[in-house]
Amino acid sequence: MLYIMRHGKTDWNALHKLQGRTDIPINEEGREMARLAAVEYADIPFDICYSSPLIRARETAEIVLKDRNIPIITDDRLVEMSFGIYEGVANSFQIPDCPINVLFKDPENYKNPPEGAESFEDLYKRTGEFLREVADPLVAEGKNVLIVGHGAMNSSIVCQVKNVPIKDFWSAGIENCKLMRLK
Repeated sequence: MLYIMRHGKTDWNALHKLQGRTDIPINEEGREMARLAAVEYADIPFDICYSSPLIRARETAEIVLKDRNIPIITDDRLVEMSFGIYEGVANSFQIPDCPINVLFKDPENYKNPPEGAESFEDLYKRTGEFLREVADPLVAEGKNVLIVGHGAMNSSIVCQVKNVPIKDFWSAGIENCKLMRLK
């Protein structure tokens, strides 16, 4: 089986700041979410965990899998989508005509990413490569694979596994520290 989980809450989540690849740690609420997830999902026999290299995902994975002797491997292809110059911006929806908002409100028309931001094509390329090269072969062997990552990165995996169109990119509604079984 293939499972995904989004990292625990961070201070920037609470402040509605765009994180992207900015390496923000989980806060105490995020750690408690991860501890609760560890209890809630203790009966799922994960064989291996792959995590984004960003600290908020790695720490979440470490807390969720504490004392379970399950390897946690970071992979750069699981890093969050880059929001470029808009990382750190709070409440972008309150900024009239903010270009990054197209990503969230109308993903189908997110064609020319703002400076330093990642395109859907690049995001899908790297996460799709991870699925084909790493996750899919393990699932085919009967392994239970957990991916701990981020909102946009996880959504790209959901869309590819479930053939969800770009216009519905955010439809999975991936909550912090909630497990989603994909296949």
